[in-house]
Amino acid sequence: MVGYPASSCKRSLRFHVSSLTQVYSCAHSPWLLNVFSLIISLVIFSGLSLSWSSSVEAAPRTDEPLKHIRTAIPILGTTMNDEAEPVGIVAEIELEFFQRRDHEGLDVQFHTTPGKFSPYAQQSVIQALNRVVEAAALNSDSWTVRFQLPYPGVTLYGESLSAMAALTIVSLAKNEPVDETTVLTGTVTADGHVGTVGGVPLKILAAHEQHFRKVLIPEEPDIADGDWETPFLMEVRPVSSISKAYLALTNRPLRTILSKHSLTAVLSP
Repeated sequence: MVGYPASSCKRSLRFHVSSLTQVYSCAHSPWLLNVFSLIISLVIFSGLSLSWSSSVEAAPRTDEPLKHIRTAIPILGTTMNDEAEPVGIVAEIELEFFQRRDHEGLDVQFHTTPGKFSPYAQQSVIQALNRVVEAAALNSDSWTVRFQLPYPGVTLYGESLSAMAALTIVSLAKNEPVDETTVLTGTVTADGHVGTVGGVPLKILAAHEQHFRKVLIPEEPDIADGDWETPFLMEVRPVSSISKAYLALTNRPLRTILSKHSLTAVLSP
């Protein structure tokens, strides 16, 4: 702000407007007030315009996802060692979960590098995810899911990863973290059960070597597996349904249903 001394009213003030020089004395003070009011208004308007522009620039882009999570999920499998003997392994799958702003449908993607997923493995994961989403009563039409196998030249076969993958994705959507010391092997059947997979004893030993404290397995065993013993200080829990498996993984129910009492309490003023 610029101020003028009171004595300036005793002399003329010179303004240049449209290249014409006009002289006004203090007798025309209303005109001066109008000019200063106009200048102040322009300054305020400019400030508001800059503030509005900044707020527009700070607003989130419409193409940015509402949620973006990157994580790794453990899976139990079997392979052959150097002596061509079957052994259990614990591998990790890198997972990206996006919740988009549109509702154009569930999008599941499988990277082909460094490793890749067999068509059968891809199909089993997508099928399991759809069944778990339905059981959880969720809407997945704004989800994008990306899988990557971080092992160069390796192809993942089989379907035993499908239940763990599907339940983990739902846990991300619901903001309910999976217990990092627990791992699941199994499929998801059409009626919502954890389906039978083979090689369970070998997978349990591999999980024990990787210091997992709890392994969830299908309630119905594979007859080819035979008898086996639970490793020391490890819990092996058979689970019959995906609801029980999700509860064991997250300590939360798969499907959250508000009771009439709680709903009334929320709606009441």
